[in-house]
Amino acid sequence: MNYNTNITSMKSNINYILSGFALIGMFALNSCGSKNSLDQKKKELEKLKSEQTLLNEKIKKLVADISILDTTAVKSHREKIVAVTKIEQSYFQHSIDVQGRVDGDENIAISAKMGGPVTRLNVRVGDMVHKDQILAEIDNKLVRTQIADIKDKLALATDLYNKQKNLWDQKIGTEVQYLQAKNQKESLENALATLNENLDMYLIKSPISGTIDNLTIKLGQSVAPGMPCIQVVNFGSLKVKADLSESYSANVDQGDDAEIVFPDINRTLKSKVDYVAKAINPMTRTFGVEITLPSDNNFRPNMVAVVRIVDYKKTNALVIPINAIQTADGKQYVFVAVQKGKTIVAQKRDVKAGPMYNGKAEIIEGLNPGDQLISTGYQDLNDNEIIRF
Repeated sequence: MNYNTNITSMKSNINYILSGFALIGMFALNSCGSKNSLDQKKKELEKLKSEQTLLNEKIKKLVADISILDTTAVKSHREKIVAVTKIEQSYFQHSIDVQGRVDGDENIAISAKMGGPVTRLNVRVGDMVHKDQILAEIDNKLVRTQIADIKDKLALATDLYNKQKNLWDQKIGTEVQYLQAKNQKESLENALATLNENLDMYLIKSPISGTIDNLTIKLGQSVAPGMPCIQVVNFGSLKVKADLSESYSANVDQGDDAEIVFPDINRTLKSKVDYVAKAINPMTRTFGVEITLPSDNNFRPNMVAVVRIVDYKKTNALVIPINAIQTADGKQYVFVAVQKGKTIVAQKRDVKAGPMYNGKAEIIEGLNPGDQLISTGYQDLNDNEIIRF
């Protein structure tokens, strides 16, 4: 018996079954007319429903058999349209992305050591200054008056001491007189040194060489001790600092490749990790990393930076889109296009994915170079389903 005879026979069976439905309907009408008992009618109805279910199952099976055996039918309507991507070895890297900030060891907010009004301001924002340069002065008239008075007294005490020493060297006078003159002179010298130190505290000096980045004081304005008033930055020693979760402590080392993105100035630069902290912060459970920046006036302290530290890279990896990986029963799988005879089918492949980054995943097991990955239209596919692309 050939395929066409089989199909004809199956179609006859379907017609027979449908005829049975019609007879059942007629029988139901006759029964309803001849039976007056409600219970009897309910029993007959349940019987008919059972027979109908059985007939539906038989019809469904016959339709499925016909669709398989009917080689003359056009099958293109059952083919699913997909897109495929040829899998090739390529470079892959995984990075740790974290937000950082621009900072520097030579980024200092200078405070006044003594209080009082500002009598002199020697710099403006943007000025270059050198170490120990006097940036501003605070009113110090009282100290200067005290210094002048001490100097006059010291001059007299020095003369008295020199004369008393000459007499003592000639064995004239008493030792007590000599020692008193010497003590007076030394006491005034110590007092003058102390006043000069106090006078220096009324001067605001730069502890580093750099650029005046901010001024919060004006001429005549009173300042208080410890109040930050001038910020000096050495733009040649800026760095990016970031805090990483302790879960990455085994993945990041000094010298790792890093990429720094400055979104506010639309700039990206390549660098390396210069420092990795060994201690974990007990409060935040993080550790710090630092990356030195090149000298550039576009980099500013406290600027936001996105730090990408490369903790894994491979030159010959098999890389596919993450969304092509599906999961069922705890297993990962993808679909690939495979030629079977004259048709192309979707074949399910169990895979093992490695690191994932930026929408891509490295496949460690399950795929080979040259495989045709189904990258679009894979969502509703079944294993060995006919496809075209």
